[in-house]
Amino acid sequence: MSKLSFNGGIHPYDGKDLSKDKPIKDVLPVGNLVYPLSQHIGAPATPVVAKGDYVLRGQMIADANGFVSVPIYSTVSGKVVAIEPRRVVTGDMVNSIVIENDNEYKEVEYDSCDDIDSLSKADIIERIRKGGVVGMGGAGFPTHVKLSPKEPEKIEYCIANCAECEPYLTSDYRRMLEEPEKVVEGLKVVLRLFDNARGILAVEDNKPDCIAKLKELTKNEPRILVKTLKTKYPQGAERQLIYATTKRAIDSTMLPADAGCTVNNVDTLCAIYNAVINGIPLMERIVTVTGDCVREPQNFRVHIGQNYRELIDEAGGFKIQPKKVVSGGPMMGFALFNLDVPTTKTASALLAMSRDMVAENEPSACINCGMCLEVCPGRVMPKQLAVYADHGDYENFEKNNGMECCECGCCSFICPAKRNLTQSIKSARKIILANRKKK
Repeated sequence: MSKLSFNGGIHPYDGKDLSKDKPIKDVLPVGNLVYPLSQHIGAPATPVVAKGDYVLRGQMIADANGFVSVPIYSTVSGKVVAIEPRRVVTGDMVNSIVIENDNEYKEVEYDSCDDIDSLSKADIIERIRKGGVVGMGGAGFPTHVKLSPKEPEKIEYCIANCAECEPYLTSDYRRMLEEPEKVVEGLKVVLRLFDNARGILAVEDNKPDCIAKLKELTKNEPRILVKTLKTKYPQGAERQLIYATTKRAIDSTMLPADAGCTVNNVDTLCAIYNAVINGIPLMERIVTVTGDCVREPQNFRVHIGQNYRELIDEAGGFKIQPKKVVSGGPMMGFALFNLDVPTTKTASALLAMSRDMVAENEPSACINCGMCLEVCPGRVMPKQLAVYADHGDYENFEKNNGMECCECGCCSFICPAKRNLTQSIKSARKIILANRKKK
């Protein structure tokens, strides 16, 4: 079997054995739910409710504020008790809507679609927008914008990112195993928007059971292929995934559409299916709660807005006190200092580890081994870029392709001198992008 891949990458311990065999478990929230108005790239949503209002599950509580924005929906029924800044996983204070759950889950009526053939392409895009669907692999880019390229006739590949290359995460794996029909139907909805495109379900070869299920479901779908990827991090990164499946390359100045591609995560495709076919907005997602400190690692179906601490309690609590808790995976996630933060549309995992390997490391001088260059999927020079970043030399940083870094963390992982290469490069990229906005 051919295994598609890209240049560079690493093979960290994947930790998936802790939770991969745990079926998706529905979890009801206990306390109040918090809905940050910035759960996506673009303009924050604008509240359409006020303190004291009673809302139903599935009711819009904040509307999109511009084209690159999406609405937000209540995932429970109850009373709006506050609209105020609340802490989120990144540590920022973000204006949020707080709803007191009445535990009755009274629900609105949804506008389902009995015949998708009756929908125009504009109708499909509008249902995706109205459903509040965003990229659920971590970026949070509004999906209706991604699926509205200037030249849709030039899209040749609609890629389903089924790689799930980030260590410890198994939420997409369980989706593909338990609800593969939703993934395939979501991809078929996307294909309706692009007449000249073929669908690709791109799965790493460490998920043979998912590959078999998806192949069986698509055996009579001439426009959909299942492609097997070599298991390697960051195989699921957008640029690397496009290259592995199509051999087309893009850089930081390009969008996937410039290479004739669209890329959507497994959970995003399920959300597209729900929004277009069932008329149900994005209100839930699968979250992996795992790590060597978690008593019973699990994959939970979570109400967006639910508190992270509740998920730890549902997983049996900590068997030992963690040294580090991360929202997301160990390579690209955010370290948390407080579990009292809400899950959002982009929350994929909660990882509790008994060691903080980053804090334990003591960086030393570069030994010029070249290992960071070998593993860099962006084919840049991490060690030199980090020097430019640490000295504030942003001109040379850009000249040496520093903006091509995808911040995957491969260089920091492999560095024998334990230098914080990714951190330095990431900081420089943020400063450069901020300066560009000012200009």
